[in-house]
Amino acid sequence: MIRLAVPAALMLTALSTGAATEQRRPDASMARIKRTLAGLTPGAPQRCLRRDKVSELRTARNVIVYVAGRDRAWRNDVVGEGCTGLGRDDIVVSESLVRGDYCAGDLIRTRARTGGMLTGSCSLGPFVPYTRQK
Repeated sequence: MIRLAVPAALMLTALSTGAATEQRRPDASMARIKRTLAGLTPGAPQRCLRRDKVSELRTARNVIVYVAGRDRAWRNDVVGEGCTGLGRDDIVVSESLVRGDYCAGDLIRTRARTGGMLTGSCSLGPFVPYTRQK
């Protein structure tokens, strides 16, 4: 009986530690989003964003920031609660209806970095441009 209790206790400890780590990650990823947008001024939302302008993606729970250098970024608050993988820094796969552009309403899927398992899906909202004022 003790042989079964010890592994069970170790497994519960590992699961609770993993849950605590999972809860802290969104805070860290949202802090990174805030640092990315710090010092930039938001503009009027736009419907589409050309893919060739984007050099990097940064994600947090229900938020994607498309970065184009230090002076320009676009924040997108996704529509729907199904993109939980964004908070875990999963891979973002987009399905665009307009070739060469990300547009509001396009489908986004997230996949785990290890194994490639589908972890969520949602759609893009409007893109809010952030620029550095000179």
